[in-house]
Amino acid sequence: MDEAASVTLLNPFVGARAPRIELPPAGEHVATASSLEHVSRVHGRWVLHPTNGYGNMDAAGRAIKLEDMRGMFIHEIVLSAPPDAAGHECVAMDMLGCSTEVAFCRVRVESAWTLLDTKLEFSVGSIVHCQDKFLAIDCTREISVCNSNAAGATPTATLLPSLSSPVGLYHRSYLESNGELHIVGAMASTFHETQSFTYSSAIYKCNLHDRTPEWSRVRDIGDQTLFVSKYFNESFSETSVPKYKENKIYMSKPLYWDPYDLVHRLEIVDIATGASEVANSKDIAHLNRLDLHFRLEDKMDKFTYS
Repeated sequence: MDEAASVTLLNPFVGARAPRIELPPAGEHVATASSLEHVSRVHGRWVLHPTNGYGNMDAAGRAIKLEDMRGMFIHEIVLSAPPDAAGHECVAMDMLGCSTEVAFCRVRVESAWTLLDTKLEFSVGSIVHCQDKFLAIDCTREISVCNSNAAGATPTATLLPSLSSPVGLYHRSYLESNGELHIVGAMASTFHETQSFTYSSAIYKCNLHDRTPEWSRVRDIGDQTLFVSKYFNESFSETSVPKYKENKIYMSKPLYWDPYDLVHRLEIVDIATGASEVANSKDIAHLNRLDLHFRLEDKMDKFTYS
């Protein structure tokens, strides 16, 4: 996305051979839904008009720079299918900067974003495409099932009832794997008597087609390998991505998800035991294929290794 809020899809793995796919620019309706402050377009540039302590709006405002665009407009885009896949309609859904609404469009079909109220109480924090539906999830782990605008259909959002979060699990990421929704998190315990601390990672899954969906602990994902970072969550089979360890989670996040730790470390989790290790240089060398994905994170979320 550029400073005009124009959005382009590209595939970093194939470079110049991939066609650039233009998405609709984020218009004023997207800016209004995404930002808590007033935003306007002046002479082709987006301008933020903050309010002071007395509720008065700054009429002149300040120009929104490129590094501010994700926070002010489109924070993250999730696709329903590869945009160049033959015979498959691709819908793009956007998680906005700070909103209970999402925006979506049919790629190469529509020229503007459509807003949809998720009915969540708090701002959307994650979007996952699972079982042909988009799931919008807020910070309290409430889930809204969003049906996008397939040709001739009216978009809808329905809150998913009675899906209690796993007890004691600190959320880290959501992702889809083998048609099921997965949540990756951490279990932490502090023992004041001995002044000791224990930490382990855990993964749960849920089949949304069940009559009464519920989370169940996962101990074995076979030859699958999960990759999780702040803005990238995916699953691969170990046979299709050689040299990676199967039944593991590769996580690029601050260790133990410490909000005050801005240094990202590659953490490898054994799904069977929940034990974690910080990757060494040999493991890091194997991640070259996915390195571009992790580099998409903003400047405050760049990770380094020691």
